[in-house]
Amino acid sequence: MIALLFPGQGAQQVGMGRDLCEAHPTAAATFAEANDALGYDITKIIFEGPEADLVRTDVCQPAILTMSVACLRVAEEHGLRGDVALGHSLGEYSALVACGSIGFDEALRLVGERGAAMQAAGEDRPGTMAAVLGQSDEQVQSLCEEVGDVWPANYNCPGQVVASGTVDAVARLLALAGERGVKATQLKVGGAFHSPLMAPASHRLVPALEAWDPTPPSPAFLCTTTALVEPADRMRAVLLDQLTSPVRFGEAVDVALAMGATTFVELGPGRVLSGLVKRIKRDASLHQISGPDDLAGISEVMA
Repeated sequence: MIALLFPGQGAQQVGMGRDLCEAHPTAAATFAEANDALGYDITKIIFEGPEADLVRTDVCQPAILTMSVACLRVAEEHGLRGDVALGHSLGEYSALVACGSIGFDEALRLVGERGAAMQAAGEDRPGTMAAVLGQSDEQVQSLCEEVGDVWPANYNCPGQVVASGTVDAVARLLALAGERGVKATQLKVGGAFHSPLMAPASHRLVPALEAWDPTPPSPAFLCTTTALVEPADRMRAVLLDQLTSPVRFGEAVDVALAMGATTFVELGPGRVLSGLVKRIKRDASLHQISGPDDLAGISEVMA
């Protein structure tokens, strides 16, 4: 059983997808489609930067979606078929494209609004995030409660939890972690994602989500907010809850494994999700597709 994985914000790299587009017309057409749907040349920003533009929340989200869908389409041309799809935060939109529940153009529309809403929320109520390593979920929860105004935001895998909160609260969290010998690192992000500070973004996204009519997913859509296989009539609600709720990626991977997944294929920039799966299931079969050289392994995946 094959699980498709789609990365979230932070995986972007200037120049990503250029070699894929040069080698495969389908990828180039996907990037061109994104330019048309968004109304600006996002391909130029992705290929040339500057990095300061690409890392903006309202740019990097449609950029990663575009890269992930380009990888998916080319991989499907080479025979890749998944049995379940899941994504990390933003990556859920890529997963829904893979499931046929949303068209690429509409996903770009939603992600464009999502990114703009999160960017605005981050500017209105500044926040940040920090990765806490080597602690249990419960220990990180307790640490956040002790500090206040900071919340667990990403349960990525055993021993890796990302916390999200106000700038001052995250600074206090880092200081307290240092005092107690707990390894914690601040992340370079534009807001306190997956926390109550994103409530304004959630409210703003409602009309855009209500205008979308989800199609029943095939393959199955495994939501990383609920760690459940979700039907079409739940998709608007879970994508809305996603903005203010923690990502339960590790738990969702456990569900995929319980469903029978033995092979995980990450589609899009970076190898972050593959690394997390490896920490959850050391003997899982892992493949990553982000460039033309990665496509040769698809026959092995489908064997």
